[in-house]
Amino acid sequence: MTATAPLSGVTVVALEQAVSAPMCTRVLADFGARVIKVENPRGGDFARDYDDVVNGPGGLAAHFVWANRGKQSVTLDLKTPAGMQVLHRLLDGADALVSNLAPGSTARLGIAPDDIAERHPHVIPVEIDGYGPGGPISHKRAYDLLVQAESGCCAVTGYPDMPAKPGPPVADITTGLYAALSIVALLHGRARHRAGTAPAVAVSLFDTMTDIMGYQLTYTQHSGVDQQPLGMSSPAVAPYGAFTTADGQTVVLGTTNDREWDRLAREVIGRPDLADDPRFASNAARCSAREELNGAIQTWCAANDLAEIQRTADAAGIGNARYNTPGEVVAHPQLVTRDRWRPVDTPAGAITALLPPPVIAGFEQPMGAVPGLGEHTDSVLGGLGLDAGQIAALRAQGAVGPAYR
Repeated sequence: MTATAPLSGVTVVALEQAVSAPMCTRVLADFGARVIKVENPRGGDFARDYDDVVNGPGGLAAHFVWANRGKQSVTLDLKTPAGMQVLHRLLDGADALVSNLAPGSTARLGIAPDDIAERHPHVIPVEIDGYGPGGPISHKRAYDLLVQAESGCCAVTGYPDMPAKPGPPVADITTGLYAALSIVALLHGRARHRAGTAPAVAVSLFDTMTDIMGYQLTYTQHSGVDQQPLGMSSPAVAPYGAFTTADGQTVVLGTTNDREWDRLAREVIGRPDLADDPRFASNAARCSAREELNGAIQTWCAANDLAEIQRTADAAGIGNARYNTPGEVVAHPQLVTRDRWRPVDTPAGAITALLPPPVIAGFEQPMGAVPGLGEHTDSVLGGLGLDAGQIAALRAQGAVGPAYR
């Protein structure tokens, strides 16, 4: 690990909950930023209580553990003047403020982007919301599922007349990543150009999801057709899907161009007649004949076990994968062999977590501890110059949460 992390010296204050903003700040913490997570003394981030499966029963919530490592938790009651004063002192030394509170919350607290620009012009204010300001549904609550439904994502997932939500919270995750990228870009620009007042950043889950829906929206714009979801397949290419093997497993086989189709037909399933048939010469034609081609592939897969199918497909240069459950992925040899798991401390004891995806020469992400609620209140406030008596007085006023135990 390098002596200096890429974001060493960067401080981010977070007023965050659930997944989108916590994912943004977790990514920044993974690259060495100091993230101060400001939480309500009465329960904190509500994702702390989604479940208790991590080192449970009575343990920590899986969502919270996943999205909050490497942060410092400070409990402040922002409805009290003293709590707000402490927040402003934190912002005096911060580079960014990330929030995903309910619409209008930062304005009511006096820390909307315009307020930040006036009092803390060096701070990049980043607001994550559901639908973006100024629209007819800007006021609505926006959870991951709601935005996936509103953006059309659920309509292209699942099966016809059986829409589904993608399993991971993709609206939350991708919005958090866009927000983190925006902060890094603005920090880079500041370092190069020494800009004045930091620009404000607004990222909405709806805008993120409609961007991710780019292929489907473009297709429909120009064809007038709403493509129907195909489960573990794609309306864009064929053949491409999941098939049952002779040993009762599921293999996914895919082609993305005419050359791959030719090799699949000739070298994998042994059907040169299909490769030579002009009815299947183009991808568009194969999409129209999807059921016939899938039937031929399924017949071959049903006569071979998974290992033989994958060996044959690999030899022919055809993409393939084994269908795995989460329990099987936890022990996946690709993760184990490449040493992708690392220990992470939590208030409920040590766990293991996956390293972040970027593999950077000379640097390994620090994988800091998951904080307990208010665990760092005293040390962070001490770093602001407050002594034990002053912290005790704030605690007596209810401006900060109870001492951490």
